[in-house]
Amino acid sequence: MSKHTVAVFGEALVDDFITEQVVGGAPFNVARNLAAFGVATLMVTRIGSDKNGARIADEFARFGMSKAALQVDPREATGRVVVERDAGGHRFIILPDQAYDYVQTAAALQALADAQPQVIYFGTMAQRHEQSRSTLRAMLEATNAQRYLDLNVREGQVTERIAHESLKLADIVKVNEDELKDLFRWYTHTEPADMQEACQTLMRTFGLQGLIVTLGERGAMYFGADGTVIANHESHAPERIVDTVGAGDAFSAVFLFGQAQGWPLALTLARANAFAGAICGISGAVPADISFYTPWIQRWGAAS
Repeated sequence: MSKHTVAVFGEALVDDFITEQVVGGAPFNVARNLAAFGVATLMVTRIGSDKNGARIADEFARFGMSKAALQVDPREATGRVVVERDAGGHRFIILPDQAYDYVQTAAALQALADAQPQVIYFGTMAQRHEQSRSTLRAMLEATNAQRYLDLNVREGQVTERIAHESLKLADIVKVNEDELKDLFRWYTHTEPADMQEACQTLMRTFGLQGLIVTLGERGAMYFGADGTVIANHESHAPERIVDTVGAGDAFSAVFLFGQAQGWPLALTLARANAFAGAICGISGAVPADISFYTPWIQRWGAAS
């Protein structure tokens, strides 16, 4: 177990396919992957006192995660996203007023003080309600931990204002290509010919230390505040892509794991890219069998 603790703030929820319920939520996907790699992980979230909440609690147990920051709401339901299949694939209905919208500040701050994390991971969807948003800000003010933002832009859930505030709070930001285009449109008002120059402009605007851009099968790039650019364009797409759910979350988890292990940035980027590709070869955001992680841990341990 790594002594390097990562606090993960945000939604733990259930994707409801009507015929089956699958535990998810980008922050919870990251937290479960981190825990599987042996990183001490503090998941700060809130669930309801219901069957879906029990499913999420079972995942805490399966991955050996601390429940010190797992809050249970006596009134609001556990987060749920209704997934409807249609001719174009899937349609996601993200329900309002879920337990993760009401993460209480005092309990979160106590858990944070006890854990003393080196990194706080946060996203944007759990900031849609004032209560959880204020709790996150109190957590960020209470620690000098590095702030890692996964900017998930969800239509109808995340406003430009929340994105702007989150960017101002972050040290390192991860986006995909579509989200990067949103940032360019919002803040540079251009379709830049020079991606590196545009990313540096964004980083100066928000005072970022680093900006990670994931490119799907084309790998990922890291832009540093000092002008450093590290690219990994190796394709790790499996022979058969089952789905891409959770690939970005897998990338974030390995990136944070690599930081905890002290890997060089180029190596961290390559390994995060490779693991994200492997996740595309299984069904769902995290493996159903914990043994999926074993060869990765063994390979990385031998090669470090």
